[in-house]
Amino acid sequence: MPEGDTVWQAARRLHDALAGKTLIRSDLRVPKYATADLTGRTVLEVTPRGKHLLTRIEGGLTLHSHLRMDGCWKVYGPDQRWTGGPAHQIRVILGTHDRTAVGYRLPVLDLLRTTDEERVVGHLGPDLLGPDWNPEQALANLLTDPARPLGEALLDQRNLAGIGNIYKSELCFVLGVTSWLPVGAFPAARAAKLPALAKRLLETNRDRPVRSTTGRRGQDLFVYGRAPRPCLRCGTPVRAADQGDGSRERPTYWCPTCQTGPAPPPGSASAQRIRRGTAR
Repeated sequence: MPEGDTVWQAARRLHDALAGKTLIRSDLRVPKYATADLTGRTVLEVTPRGKHLLTRIEGGLTLHSHLRMDGCWKVYGPDQRWTGGPAHQIRVILGTHDRTAVGYRLPVLDLLRTTDEERVVGHLGPDLLGPDWNPEQALANLLTDPARPLGEALLDQRNLAGIGNIYKSELCFVLGVTSWLPVGAFPAARAAKLPALAKRLLETNRDRPVRSTTGRRGQDLFVYGRAPRPCLRCGTPVRAADQGDGSRERPTYWCPTCQTGPAPPPGSASAQRIRRGTAR
């Protein structure tokens, strides 16, 4: 699943390929923008905002995209074969004289005035990898609803932008609490460390081809995706369950020994579903 560091990497690849160059091919394969033509315009920059990508184009236009679970951008040279998926999954093509950027399975694609970007990203909290990062504001946002489970608060992009299911699980492990612990019950000393820790994890990984939170080669993550294998710290089998109202997949992994706080019972439906491998 793309998280803030993955989106940052995608923005850098797109920026390096397109920025400062004139578009000679433009194909937006969504009904709303099927007749839009960006050819002849220069790409000014591609910048990330949380999990959102903003491609700013000459003439005061911005192409806004969001990857969600399965979307991706690929960049190809003139003679490269396109390998991101079948043609019917392509949602946008932006081509220059030497590079072609292809967006596959993009669930969100908007063409809007650059001055209207706040309409699509204005709701986001401080960006962990952005120039607007404000740790005090991020912590204050998280603490606004003391009864809310910590994992759900971390995933709420209105609080802070860039965390997904992987970093949610890894952050809670490092902080020694479960994702179901109410924010208000989170020990103040550890809560104060959360913004800096989250930023450090994403910054460390934004330049890495393989995400790692452990610093151990071959054992890249402490708990995410490891159930029912043993915890890297204590050896207890890692547990897994869905978190949230069930409307979206929110897999959560934790060590019942290293992390304190509430958690679903072992026999719950969500825990059984992940144990059988039917949820990601």
